[in-house]
Amino acid sequence: MILSSRSKGLLLVIIGATCWGIGGTVAKKLFEQFAVDVNWLVSTRLLAAGILLLTLQAILGGRSAVTSVWQQKSTAGRLILFGLAGMLAVQYTYMASIQHGNAAVATLLQYLSPVMIIMYLLLRRQMVLSSRDLMMVTLALLGCFLLLTNGSLAGLTVPIPAIIWGVLSGAAAAFYTLYAAALVREHDSLTIVGWAMIIGGCGLSILHPPWRADFAYMAPTIWLYMAFIIIFGTMIAFWFYVKSLQYLSAREVSLLGSLEPLAAVITTVFWLHTPFGWFQWLGTACIIGLILLLTLNRQST
Repeated sequence: MILSSRSKGLLLVIIGATCWGIGGTVAKKLFEQFAVDVNWLVSTRLLAAGILLLTLQAILGGRSAVTSVWQQKSTAGRLILFGLAGMLAVQYTYMASIQHGNAAVATLLQYLSPVMIIMYLLLRRQMVLSSRDLMMVTLALLGCFLLLTNGSLAGLTVPIPAIIWGVLSGAAAAFYTLYAAALVREHDSLTIVGWAMIIGGCGLSILHPPWRADFAYMAPTIWLYMAFIIIFGTMIAFWFYVKSLQYLSAREVSLLGSLEPLAAVITTVFWLHTPFGWFQWLGTACIIGLILLLTLNRQST
C-alpha cells in the first residue's frame, strides 16, 4: 500500500512528537531505577545524537552541507552561543526537572515557553497584546496552578526543584526558539541542530566527562534505554518532525506536535505509575489547549 503525501506527513509528525514525549519518561526511568547521573545522560545524549544527525546530513547533502556553517566567523559565534545557551540549557534543565519530578510535569512546564516569548515581544514592543493573548496567558497560569497543586494550596504535589528546573526549561526553550530563527533561515536545520548538540555536549563534558562513568556497573537495560533516548527520543523525534514539513503545513505540524506533552503524561502515569489527580488532568488540558490556541493564532497572523 502506497501512502499519500499527506498520510506520510501525518505519520512522521505523530511518530516524532510521540517519541520525544516518551523519551522524557524513559529518562525518568533511568533516574529512578538505575540512579543514572543527569550530567552523564545529557552529555552522552547530545554528543551521540549530534554525531548521528550530522552523519545523516552528510549522507543526504554532502560534506559541504555540514561544514559550510563554520565559514563565516559571525555565524560560527552565534552557533556556539546557540549550542551552549540554547541547546545545552534546554536539554539540561529539562532533564533536571525530570530527575527531581517527573516527565509529565517537566514537559508541560517547558511548554510555558510560548507565554515567555509573548512577554518578551511585548517588552520589545514587537507585538500588541490582544484578547487572545490574554486568554492564552490565563490558560498557562491556570494550567500550571492545577498541575503543581492539584487544586489545593495545602501543599505542592511536585518538588520545588522540579518546578524551578521546569520553569528554567521553559525560559531556555523560549531563547532557543527566538535565537534559532535567523540561523535556520541561513543554514539547514539539521546542520544547525546537529552542531548545536555537539557543542552543548562538549561544553557539559568539560565539567562532567561522560567517559569517566563506571561502565562496568551499568546493566544492559541502561544501554537499551539510552539507545532509545538517543535514537528515538532525540534523533528520530527531531528528524521526523522536520521531515513532516515537506508534506504538511506548519500549522498542522505544530498542532500535532502537542502530542509530545500528551505522550509524556500518559507514559508517566501508566508506565511509571505516577499518581495524577483530576485537577492535574484539568491543568494538562489547559496547557495543551494553550498550545493549540498558539498554533492557530500563529497561522492566522
